[in-house]
Amino acid sequence: MANLDIRLKKVNKIYKEGDVIAGVVVVQSKGELQHQGITLIMEGMVNLQLSAKSVGLFEAFYNSLKPIQLLNYTLEVAKPGKLPSGKTEIPFEVPLKPKPGKTLYETYHGVFVNIQYLVKVEMKRSLLNKDLQKQTEFIIEYKSQEEKAKPKLVNFTITPETLTNVKEKQNVPKFKVKGHLDSSCLQITKPLTGELTVEHCEAAIKSIEIQLVRVETCGCAEGYAKDATEIQNIQIADGDVARSMAIPIYMVFPRLFTCPTLSTNNFKVDFEINIVVVFADDHLVTENFPLKLTRF
Repeated sequence: MANLDIRLKKVNKIYKEGDVIAGVVVVQSKGELQHQGITLIMEGMVNLQLSAKSVGLFEAFYNSLKPIQLLNYTLEVAKPGKLPSGKTEIPFEVPLKPKPGKTLYETYHGVFVNIQYLVKVEMKRSLLNKDLQKQTEFIIEYKSQEEKAKPKLVNFTITPETLTNVKEKQNVPKFKVKGHLDSSCLQITKPLTGELTVEHCEAAIKSIEIQLVRVETCGCAEGYAKDATEIQNIQIADGDVARSMAIPIYMVFPRLFTCPTLSTNNFKVDFEINIVVVFADDHLVTENFPLKLTRF
């Protein structure tokens, strides 16, 4: 039996463009191991896909939805031969550089846009033995960004009159919620903060929630498919809250499921926040705020 593994020197697996990815390929075997060569492949891909509602819309999409290769590097770590019984560690070092004309975007795990970087190792074996493969993901973060997070205070007042997505406003209970977000332009490593106050509300309130939403756009000049999906939902108030009391807003951005706001020719990743007030009868009202996320 033989076992193949990859160990990166950096425990957190976070790298920036220009870094060297160093580690070891670990081979463990009981008895001498014959092989036909060991190869290391480093690749970075943007995978795009359409939501079910968009699939039938544009045939032109299918060409623009091919995976985009940002990084591709192949290295022979061992020529065909034999490895001794027990554990063998083969060191490797690979410079982290994008393909010509490409950019290394930050790692991001979305629904319709996925940016992922992998180190794979393959050991070729003779016909009767199965080839061995192993892969591990590493994470890319930007070195620096031209656009730094400049705080932009957002004051808001939510009343039945300010709601845009409600057809029958007369059915909405009379209420007034005031507050602010400390900034709509944020460093991704810092939390979203602010506060809100229910000044008055004639109906009982069941819950107040903050919802983080990703808006992913895939497409090309012929058309775009744009889809919003929830990343996380944090309840900041439970039950019929006291009126005129300030309720803090605090949300940490989850790693990998968010990235700095990104816009390219083929895809875009934007983020928004929804403030949601749920009434006791389960009707709800929501107010939407676009966010801009940066690394620094």
